[in-house]
Amino acid sequence: MRLPSTPDPECECLGSREQVSAVAARLGHGLSELAGDVRDVIEAAIPALREDGPTSGLLETSIEQNIEAMLGILAHGIDPAAVDAPSAALEHARRLAQRGVSTFALIRAYRLGQSRFLRRLIEDLVGHGDAPNETKNVEGKATLEMVERVTSYIDNVVEQLIVAYAKAREEWLRPNAILSARVRSILNDKTLDIETAQARLGTYRLRQNHLALELWMRGTAPDGGALEILRTAAGSLAGAIQCEETLLFVPVDESSACVWLPLNGRASVEREQLAAALATSPDVFASVGEPAPGLTGFRRTHQQAMSAAVVAHVRATPREQLTPYIEIAPIAALCSDLDSGRAWVAETLGPLAIDDERHARLRETARVFFATGGSYTATAEQLHLHRNSAQSRVRKAEETCGRPFREGRLDIELALLACHWLEQAVLRPAQQPHQAYHRGIVI
Repeated sequence: MRLPSTPDPECECLGSREQVSAVAARLGHGLSELAGDVRDVIEAAIPALREDGPTSGLLETSIEQNIEAMLGILAHGIDPAAVDAPSAALEHARRLAQRGVSTFALIRAYRLGQSRFLRRLIEDLVGHGDAPNETKNVEGKATLEMVERVTSYIDNVVEQLIVAYAKAREEWLRPNAILSARVRSILNDKTLDIETAQARLGTYRLRQNHLALELWMRGTAPDGGALEILRTAAGSLAGAIQCEETLLFVPVDESSACVWLPLNGRASVEREQLAAALATSPDVFASVGEPAPGLTGFRRTHQQAMSAAVVAHVRATPREQLTPYIEIAPIAALCSDLDSGRAWVAETLGPLAIDDERHARLRETARVFFATGGSYTATAEQLHLHRNSAQSRVRKAEETCGRPFREGRLDIELALLACHWLEQAVLRPAQQPHQAYHRGIVI
């Protein structure tokens, strides 16, 4: 981002210029909070921009860099037309192009962000305005200058983003459009028979068992090489389970992809083999469905991998590098309404749902206890504890929960599983006062 240091020579009034600079300085101290506020407004109004998966955090970074640039313009009287669009904003536009999100959503996001940012500027100006009546004209000029400069900046940046969006969309569609469109039609058009679907798909054979995965990168790769890293990881996964035919690799954007591994007649694979192969690519994360046969299985295993990816993306960094659908299937629905899920977990586990190290140990011991069929010996072996220690922890977890584990065992086991995979998204902060729950209502 280029920020010239020469002040704008056409600044009308020293008093208004000083006020504009003061407002920018004050808001700059709360940059992260301001960016979060603008992001919340945008995501609430434009669902297509709500972040998940590999784009998680990119919208907020873009917003923060844009706000930082605008505050610099206001603080130093810089000409907005001389400022380049931030790198994160350009990258965000490219990702939206690759995912097929409309430019109208992008432009509306900037208009909403502009409106919210101006509101915060003016609220700050008014809140700190204790000048006598004769200087109110200075505040009026300061307000005008902020509106004009911010509007000019947004117009300039949006123009650059539309160019970047169009270029990225064209470059992305050229090599990937045909394959992506064909696979998408097979997934969505339930009227297709297997012969028609096979003709659209080409060499990947539908008359076999399939194992679908979602792959994505953490961070970025140099020179846009993320897809090649993902292809290599997909190849390692296929090799680990000894696939005899060529896998199907379909890019979603430049840092994520859908993959189908051909299993021929096999109906199961070893999770440990997949996890070991994935560990050789430490920046790659994956979710995986269950093996399923034929055209219906091609769709079903993909849907399962997508559901598992939703659970993985609830945390900024997934709990594990590989998220298997079979392990998270019972809690996938919670991710569609985390507020309700959090309330249900608190109602089910009580103080055991507190987010701190001590309660985490108790929850994990109880979860493993349930997963091993109620065996203290197996729990101790898995957690590397003495059997008496495992038994003591389970009893303490039960006391903390405030209800016998034999009562509502399925709910308790499910809530513990949700805490294991979703962690802070469903846990109660340690410093939060205790709340009692009854039938989902906070008392």
